[in-house]
Amino acid sequence: MTKMDRINQQILQELSRDGRVSNLELADRVGLSPSACLRRVQELERAGVITGYRAVLDRSKLGAGFVTYIGVGLGEHNKEAQEAFERVMDRAPEVVECHNITGTIEYLLRVECADLPSYKQFHTDVLGTAPFVTSITSYVVMGTPKDLRQ
Repeated sequence: MTKMDRINQQILQELSRDGRVSNLELADRVGLSPSACLRRVQELERAGVITGYRAVLDRSKLGAGFVTYIGVGLGEHNKEAQEAFERVMDRAPEVVECHNITGTIEYLLRVECADLPSYKQFHTDVLGTAPFVTSITSYVVMGTPKDLRQ
């Protein structure tokens, strides 16, 4: 396991903020030489602490600015029901996150659509026909004052 000292934590914080920062700039920000900084980043990658880099997209500019979190309850609590539901969610492009959770429901989804009518269509045609679904509770996002993924 990689040692998580103060410098490694700083490296992770900086890369989380800007995954495209140059090694030279990153080294300067965390107070290391470029070669020492690169070694640490590579070790964090090898250890699986850093699992990848990605572009952060403005989904509203791509026509998917209507965001909803949805709690989904299943009528059966077995592997077959979970796998069947997860297969449907995997095929639905509107579902950008699907979490199996504890509590009174089985799943929490993050769904992104163009607008309310397209969400209604997803709700009816995808969730409404998914196997084993017995409850659907929608929470429409009105604003996002904090999202560290952006």
